[in-house]
Amino acid sequence: MLSNESFIAVKQKPFTSQHPVVVRFFAHLFSFVFHPLFIPFYVCWFLEFVHPSYFSGYSGSGKSRVLLMVTLNAIFFPLVAVLLLKALGFLESIVTPTQKDRILLYVSSMTFFFWAQYSLREQPEIPRILVAFMFGVFISSSAALIANIYFKISMHAIGMGGLVGIAFVIMQQNTMLMTWPLSTALLIAGLVCTSRLVISDHTQKEIYAGLLVGFICQLVGGIIQL
Repeated sequence: MLSNESFIAVKQKPFTSQHPVVVRFFAHLFSFVFHPLFIPFYVCWFLEFVHPSYFSGYSGSGKSRVLLMVTLNAIFFPLVAVLLLKALGFLESIVTPTQKDRILLYVSSMTFFFWAQYSLREQPEIPRILVAFMFGVFISSSAALIANIYFKISMHAIGMGGLVGIAFVIMQQNTMLMTWPLSTALLIAGLVCTSRLVISDHTQKEIYAGLLVGFICQLVGGIIQL
């Protein structure tokens, strides 16, 4: 029979300690490779170099220019802003941010996400699907900021919901056979969300909520921008 103290100690024992080192290694790997900040790069690369028609009229240098624009505005600048906030002491941690830390993370990222979608929208030659995706990223970060008031919604799950969501939006446009891209997105989402349960303190509620927010926001982005 466990005493109250022993029960509390077991209850508070890190979830990660229940899993082998190899499992935790791959959980960390998936969480890093598919960090939500990197999702815009992967989606833009897919639209440019895998999808058969969205960027069919672009040269190689033209595609690289758009990819660089998305990378700078949606990945590099938000990352620099976060590192500056940490260096100035406004953030306690960028690896395991608290709900308070996440407010600054969301606000700083939202600023650059909004600018990214605005810059793309003001260039008529840019396919609207990319504008719709970045708009979905912006509103999902806005929704996450609001949700963060009540609970620590999973940022990784939001990114995975967005990944599945944009695949679903593309499928609805009937511009290519989306069987394997959608299946791949679902597989990645499953691996990443499982990884977050293994190595983080997120609950299933926070994971599922993140998936739903990311998915719905991409649908909204597609409805408004397409």
